[in-house]
Amino acid sequence: MNTMNFRNVNSTINEIRVVIFFLYVFIVLVCLVIAEIENDPTSTLPTTTLQFSPSALISSSTIRYTEKADLESIKITTFMPTLNNNSVTKITNTKNTIRYDGDQVLRVFTVNSKHRKKIKELERDGKGQKWASNTTTVDLFIKKEKIEDVKQSLTNASMDFRILVEDVQKAVDEENPPFTSEELNEFSSRKGHRLTFEHYHRLADMHGFLDYLGSTKSDFVSVHTIGQSVEGRAIKLIKISSSKPNATAFWIDGGIHAREWIASATVLYIINELVENRDNLDKEILDIDFYIIPLMNPDGYEYSHEQERLWRKNRRRSFGSFCVGTDLNRNWAYEWGGQGAGKYQCQEIYAGSGPLSEPETKSVANFIMERNSKFKAFVTFHSYGQYILYPWGHAKRLPSDSEDMDRVGRIAAAAMKQNGGATYTVGNSAALLYPAAGSSDDWAKGIAKIKYSYTIELRDTGRHGFILPASQIKISGKEAFAAIKAISKEIQS
Repeated sequence: MNTMNFRNVNSTINEIRVVIFFLYVFIVLVCLVIAEIENDPTSTLPTTTLQFSPSALISSSTIRYTEKADLESIKITTFMPTLNNNSVTKITNTKNTIRYDGDQVLRVFTVNSKHRKKIKELERDGKGQKWASNTTTVDLFIKKEKIEDVKQSLTNASMDFRILVEDVQKAVDEENPPFTSEELNEFSSRKGHRLTFEHYHRLADMHGFLDYLGSTKSDFVSVHTIGQSVEGRAIKLIKISSSKPNATAFWIDGGIHAREWIASATVLYIINELVENRDNLDKEILDIDFYIIPLMNPDGYEYSHEQERLWRKNRRRSFGSFCVGTDLNRNWAYEWGGQGAGKYQCQEIYAGSGPLSEPETKSVANFIMERNSKFKAFVTFHSYGQYILYPWGHAKRLPSDSEDMDRVGRIAAAAMKQNGGATYTVGNSAALLYPAAGSSDDWAKGIAKIKYSYTIELRDTGRHGFILPASQIKISGKEAFAAIKAISKEIQS
């Protein structure tokens, strides 16, 4: 080939590269415009949203993932997702919600490594999404069109399973009944707030309740905005003060995962007991300063009400990524990015771009570290499974004072059993469930040096899973408050 031909070939290759580059830039700009329109409440343009749904993701042949945090944890088989009914991409009007008609949750019994390998295979192939797991069982969310295939695969592998949730959409529809006319009439005449413990309320009602307590009980209650979420919503904290100098401090939070509605409702119940029933509290509890955030992930929570009930992460959007969200309970600056933490934003357990990369986690970490010497206890509420878990979560090893943590955890579990009837299992989180690096309780123990740091996984054990009916808020709150009282007495002794 002569020199002229070489030049022609090189020129053609360079032209192709330029076209590909500008095409890529165009695609990214279009995605950014779509995102901007969605986030602009003043826009009058017809609004569409480019969404990556975990529930849709598992049925896609385009992007596959598993919880294993390595290079095999996500496989991109094409450059762009396919736009079809079964794809991870759903383009809908923002008023529409993702539905789960005919979808099921199966409990699969895994008794050996071969069975666990099969579960990972189903996840990798986009046939199931893990809801919960322990050493003997895995709860899998299955899309309707994959159910028979999955059941046949499990049968062929000689794996036992049973149906936990027959129809996920039916469970969602029944979970949170609308307000009755009597309740609406009461709200119109009530002064101060709209919160009840018969419903899962939206963010505005939660914050209205906190503000009401702050204004009516200002002698010992104060409300603070300690930061803002990715989308600019306030992260509100309520302090319930002992009015004593140098008092012991107790941290409580809930709602770090959007779909775990019972966590925030339960924390609100605890707040109500600490404030409105103060005259009935023991001295050990009255002498503690409580710092409480009922909703750590306001963006994800609101999105789970408006668009996608089973959404887990926050609503972080990253440049050049079609997927949304960071798992806030993998984002803490202790063993960040280790076992059980995802590297890719399409994963449910994506740990973020770095430790404390998210404003939700960073705001809390900064607040605690400014006064960490006062804190003697840290409890974060999640669902589900009925566990009281203590560090370490990043690996199957125990802190040096694990005997103390186990003893106090068992006292709390006994109090919960006595007050609500549910049995809670106590133990190390990595050993009982699975490794999860970058979790908040590990950070509280390892960085903030808070001795009694726990994750409490609330009701139930799988019958409803994340879709726990609102009728169980009160009993869950009663159990959780019993645990808080028990731990409070221990840290004061």
